[in-house]
Amino acid sequence: MVPKHFLDIDALDTKTLRAIIDWAHEIKRKGHVPKRLKRRERPVLAMIFEKPSTRTRVSFEVAIYQLGGQSLVLSPQDMQLGRGETLADTARVLSRYVDVIMLRTGPHATLTELAAHSNVPVINGLTCLSHPCQVMADIMTFEEVKGPIKGRTIAWIGDANNVATSWVHAAARFGFRLRIASPNEFGPAPELLAWAKEQGAEIEVGDDPRKAAREADCVVTDVWVSMGDGDKKRRSAALRPFQVDGALMALAAEDAVFMHCLPAYRGDEVTAEVIDGPQSVVWDEAENRLHVQKAILAWCLGAERRGSKATRAKRRKARGARK
Repeated sequence: MVPKHFLDIDALDTKTLRAIIDWAHEIKRKGHVPKRLKRRERPVLAMIFEKPSTRTRVSFEVAIYQLGGQSLVLSPQDMQLGRGETLADTARVLSRYVDVIMLRTGPHATLTELAAHSNVPVINGLTCLSHPCQVMADIMTFEEVKGPIKGRTIAWIGDANNVATSWVHAAARFGFRLRIASPNEFGPAPELLAWAKEQGAEIEVGDDPRKAAREADCVVTDVWVSMGDGDKKRRSAALRPFQVDGALMALAAEDAVFMHCLPAYRGDEVTAEVIDGPQSVVWDEAENRLHVQKAILAWCLGAERRGSKATRAKRRKARGARK
């Protein structure tokens, strides 16, 4: 049986992604995990961290616990991986012990190689290329505040980094307009934009943050210097005109919200008046990592959407006919 990996938003269809977010809404609304999303046995999640983490580690650890399972936290130094054992061998061994693997790493190729040799689901907890769990939580947050995201306008301001890549993937799958304003040297990769065009996504790219933010339903930014980035002074100088401040937010729609995946550096990519102001939903965003990750884990572990009452009745009738 092929494992149900959660590697990137672009790797899954809209129906699956929609079901995951709908589950996350349901979990948060009810305040508990529905029985159909839990496993009878106690699933074990192995979490491998090659990069530091606050939200990813805590949200996944709590999520698997609330699904009735438990977690193991590992670093390369804890394993023979740190002494040269191959990723393929590590994946084969972990697959014999655990039910799911979450990896937070640098090169995206590390994630795909691990998944290629794993017999259990692998989840992308972050790579230098993408951060799908974060953007799934962002979409959930947008929808609980402003309703369906389809047809709305999202403005990404600043470095078109791994989170921005997942926003591009999401624009194609969820049908919203994405405007990206970045310095030319820190803009989205041409191959990413080519993929988005093939998918029919509505992506606008430029170097004017004011144009991107105008009448947007949501303004999103991220740090100027991500983990592993060098030349902090050059990056900060280039991105200074892309700071999200009160004047920029004033150009967005009157009821626009502000998002940031955190950690944030007030006075750099965003001012305190914005991130701590009434339009900011960053704390809901952070909380929703937990609910989305419970839904992602449930999907990886084999949960399926219930469907309508009529659909469930048809399934019961079909099962009865087969007996």
